[in-house]
Amino acid sequence: MAGPGRSLSRSGLRGREDELRQVQALIASVARTGSGALGLIRGEPGIGKTTLLTEAVATARTAGFSVGLGKADELHHVVPLSSLATCVLHGEEPFLSGDVLVDLARRHDQRIWLVERLAEAIEARAARVPVLIALDDVQWADSLSRFALKQLPRRLRTSPVLWLLTGRQGIGGPAEEIVAAVADELPAVTVPLGPLSGAAIGQLAGDTLGTAVDEQVRGLLEGAGGNPFLAVEMLTGLRTAAASGEPVPPGLVVGVRGRLRSLQPDTLRFLQMGAVLGRGFGFHDAAALCDRAPAALIPALEEALHAGLLDDDGTHLVFRHDLLRQAVYVGIPPSARKALHRAAAHRLVSAGHQPIDAVSHVLRGALPGDEEAVALLRRAADDVLPFTPGLAADLVTRALELVPAARPSWFEVGEQAVVCLTRAGRNREALTTGDRLLACRPPLKTLGRLQAALGLTLWNMDLADELRRRTETTLALDGAAPEVGARLAALRALALSRAHDLGPAREAGEDALRAALGVGDDQARVQALFALGEIALNAGENAVALERFTALSAVDSAFLPEEIVAYQHMDDFETSGRLLLKAVDDARGLREAMFLWAQGQQHLGLGRLDDADADFVTMERLEDDVRVPVQQVNGRVIRSRIALLRGDREAARRHLATPRDRLAAKPNPGNTAAVRFLEAVHADADGDVGLAVDRIRRVQEQGPFLRWRLLRTWVGSAIRMALRGADQRLAEDLAAQAAAHAERNPSVPTALGVAAQALGLVRGDTALLERSVALLEASPRPLVRAAARADLGQALLAAHRTPEAVAALTEAHAAFTASGAHAAAARVKLDLTAAGAGGRRATSRRLPVQGWGALTASEKKVARLVAEGHTNRATADLLVVSPHTVNTHLTSAFRKLSVNSRVQLANLVRTLPED
Repeated sequence: MAGPGRSLSRSGLRGREDELRQVQALIASVARTGSGALGLIRGEPGIGKTTLLTEAVATARTAGFSVGLGKADELHHVVPLSSLATCVLHGEEPFLSGDVLVDLARRHDQRIWLVERLAEAIEARAARVPVLIALDDVQWADSLSRFALKQLPRRLRTSPVLWLLTGRQGIGGPAEEIVAAVADELPAVTVPLGPLSGAAIGQLAGDTLGTAVDEQVRGLLEGAGGNPFLAVEMLTGLRTAAASGEPVPPGLVVGVRGRLRSLQPDTLRFLQMGAVLGRGFGFHDAAALCDRAPAALIPALEEALHAGLLDDDGTHLVFRHDLLRQAVYVGIPPSARKALHRAAAHRLVSAGHQPIDAVSHVLRGALPGDEEAVALLRRAADDVLPFTPGLAADLVTRALELVPAARPSWFEVGEQAVVCLTRAGRNREALTTGDRLLACRPPLKTLGRLQAALGLTLWNMDLADELRRRTETTLALDGAAPEVGARLAALRALALSRAHDLGPAREAGEDALRAALGVGDDQARVQALFALGEIALNAGENAVALERFTALSAVDSAFLPEEIVAYQHMDDFETSGRLLLKAVDDARGLREAMFLWAQGQQHLGLGRLDDADADFVTMERLEDDVRVPVQQVNGRVIRSRIALLRGDREAARRHLATPRDRLAAKPNPGNTAAVRFLEAVHADADGDVGLAVDRIRRVQEQGPFLRWRLLRTWVGSAIRMALRGADQRLAEDLAAQAAAHAERNPSVPTALGVAAQALGLVRGDTALLERSVALLEASPRPLVRAAARADLGQALLAAHRTPEAVAALTEAHAAFTASGAHAAAARVKLDLTAAGAGGRRATSRRLPVQGWGALTASEKKVARLVAEGHTNRATADLLVVSPHTVNTHLTSAFRKLSVNSRVQLANLVRTLPED
């Protein structure tokens, strides 16, 4: 350091040669391999992390990297994306326009959409040049930036993107969380910075003083403990004292305080106001806190700049190091800090800043009863709810603490807290908060609003009976506002959708919809339509469900996935496919995980097992990312069924264990029925017919088998198990349910064909099985058609109608094989062999586990497109799937091909013949 205010330059790297080589090797590796990596530079404050990061940035720029450099700030750690925005939304060549956060849908969690937009922008840049995203002081990163940093390195691991972070020493902080999240999927290197050696400190002293270091100086430097920043500050103070002829302050341990004592009072006060505002602050804001005109503080500013305490970037004043800010800040009495933070919040909002920009100061300075602080926290929570619901919940919970209990505003803030906590997936906390408010006996109108707010909380917790009880009790009090009454009525109908008798539920839903339309309340209308759609699906009234969900999607497009699934229940896969394409084209506002559920159901119904499995893998990952598990039990049940159809018993057992465990979190009857049926399928595959039949009976303990929409096309399997277990009564009951379901859905070919198949199995009636096959010709579901043909083939064999049996079994075998259901195809091959038409002995087809031949058809398509230079987004658009699904296929392809980058993939694909 050659003088006050100047950077450490190369001298700041004294003693860091080994660490610098590590970072340079990481940069070179990313450039050479074309694959991603992450580096974390760790150490105590002042140890040289920023200096090393700055040198790494310079090295990367020289190597042709496009660089996004940013810094997290302690007093901005609550502003969503503020930390990562400094890397990707600002700078000389931003990766993305700052309007990315504008007009996000307010009703649904948009974190996944936002991360994908960031990924697409960085990926597009990385297709041209390698990229370095460098973030200093990650320990202060805001929650949305932390969320993104856990996802983006994994998402972009196949592109030449290096993530370089610095963070303070610690255990369990943001830096460690980020490294842990990505360590299994890309190289992650931690570069620890320890104290400098005595020799390096001596060299640093020589650089700074320009003279040889004597014993007195060496003695003073021992107080720096090998910390280069503290050493330089001591040396700067020493040089300043020597130049002025003054003795070195005898109490000097860290030179900062000695330098502060030499400042004019106005300068010190100005610096203190700046320290309250943060490491970077506006000159006018600090002047306002000083209660001085800006012009009067120019001498103070000049002195602070000359002393090397501040830098001026033309927009903000910045403390040259956070330790400098902290040294100034700790000189302010604690009680004064609170008052100054509160004044800072008022100043920022008065100057036109957004409420979230003032929140850090409110949290530090607000006292109970501060109504302005409560209003600011509530506004900030409302602003950030779409993309950081957890932060919104924290802010409004703090607001609730500032309001004296039982005041009218306490209940209003509490209602908002329940909503935000529920959106954040913190349902138990939301329920506890709501019940605490209700215990204070609010007025009837307020009581109604609170119970309505708790409705979704109870539904998420699978407490349908409690939801029904609460809504009925509250409605009976007859004190709620009309719009709140309509919402409560809709929630009551939703609770009744879980009842055995759906007649009252249907009537309640119709009444709720009329009430919602009568008062013109959109929230009540959405809740009523959703309840009516659920009731219709549970009743097996597919056409009615489609009508309800189509109306719901028109009111709120985020419910498009429900409409898509409703078309699938009607066997209208053509329309559902068009709607999926529409959703891919405009994903903003869409619930991404639910969209993947709909897409997975589309692929499953059309017999594309590999694609369906990839969709459900992706859906589960996205639900894990936002910590809101909705369809994970059913998704794993389907994946286990797919694995059994493929013949992968090990994967099937693994997928069975997971939903068993997750039933504890989502113990609703539908999930329980699905898991019990899956247990039956596994028992049957293991040859334990008795256990299989027992599990089918246990499915019906939750309600009739055909009540559960996931199981309706699988009723044939249940009947076969019952017949093998000699439980004719159970088999007949299942067949009767299938017949009733067909009567409710006369325009759905699958329902009609499955009903005929079920009755044919129970009666051993070949004519009914032939009718089943004929009816299913109109069904778009190849696996259902194949199962019916297999049943018919076996019946024809038993009737000694061998040529007809061979024809049916051959078609079944071809359909199973085309869908990738190789275990099912092998079982049919055994029947063909028994009929004398099997050719070679039936064997299960086993795909290789490595190499191009191990890839599924979709993985090959994705691999070829990516090898041609397409981004994930472009590939998704060409294949009409979600970019998240493309990422899942690409991850699997890279693993099977043992490649780590798009460059390596392109080189490999160029050597392959066309499929």
